[in-house]
Amino acid sequence: MTSLVDRYVFTAVRRVPEGQRAEIDRELRSSIEDAVEAKMAGGATRDEAVDAALRELGNPSRLADHYAGRRNYLIGPELYPGWRILLKLLLTTVLPLVVVITVVVQLVEDPSKAVGEGIGTLFSVGINLVFWVTLVFALIERAGMRDLPTADWVAVRSNRSWTPDDLPKYQPHAMTLGQLATQLSWLAVLVAALVLQQFTFTDQPLLDPAGWHLWWPLLIVAFLLRGVFYTVVYRQAAWTRAAVLGNAVAALLWAVPTIWLLAAGRFFNPAFHGLDHADVRHWATASMIVTVAVATVWDIVDVIRRASAARRGVPAKPLDDLYTLV
Repeated sequence: MTSLVDRYVFTAVRRVPEGQRAEIDRELRSSIEDAVEAKMAGGATRDEAVDAALRELGNPSRLADHYAGRRNYLIGPELYPGWRILLKLLLTTVLPLVVVITVVVQLVEDPSKAVGEGIGTLFSVGINLVFWVTLVFALIERAGMRDLPTADWVAVRSNRSWTPDDLPKYQPHAMTLGQLATQLSWLAVLVAALVLQQFTFTDQPLLDPAGWHLWWPLLIVAFLLRGVFYTVVYRQAAWTRAAVLGNAVAALLWAVPTIWLLAAGRFFNPAFHGLDHADVRHWATASMIVTVAVATVWDIVDVIRRASAARRGVPAKPLDDLYTLV
């Protein structure tokens, strides 16, 4: 059972930069213990002293913002760290990868347009990433205001005074609101990319247009069902055996058709600039197959690990993977 002090410290330090966490953890614990000892010397019991000390410190989320010297206004104090982490990951990994692929393909097709295509892709894809991730997080924040399981969120969003009862429980098997927002944001980006590549960016879509007769709508449905699955897991707050099975089915539902289409040469559009060259098409196909296969296996194994840890009652580690990108 995680103590009240642990829960308070975890809630505070999870919102500060990683490099400051150890120092702030020690400082907070020391301050709390000094306050508790002073109150116990005045006749209070240990539980009463802890409760009073934490009330004096106040909301840990606001305390963390004070330590970090940060004011979070864009999304909200609970979802802002997850939004920032996901957006940073997308802009530093996905965006450069897309730009590099675009430039390489353009160098094969028409080298004189490579720089222009690279800059255009940088701005268009970057703007779409920022827009869709921000939109999903904002919608989740507003949709969750009426029915949220975490009292920490309620305390931040309401006008009443914060109390130690508002601290999260940190159950090791529960999906946090930030994790749910991250998962749904990824799915929104995938669906948006699947649709937008058909009508924007280039005169020819990246994916085979013939897939719209069956495969691309099925992939969109698979992504939507996966979003429903994550929402159900979040509401149930548990990685059960049924959740493990559901996750495996949801993962395979999009991975198997994708790998088959790639292997059959029906995934990419042969008319897309540069993909009419056999070497480029082979490289892109092989890379995608490996990426999808590894990501799917990792996803299934990771959820099995989480469910196994929950059944064994392994203590939670709130400072690790609070906004995991599964």
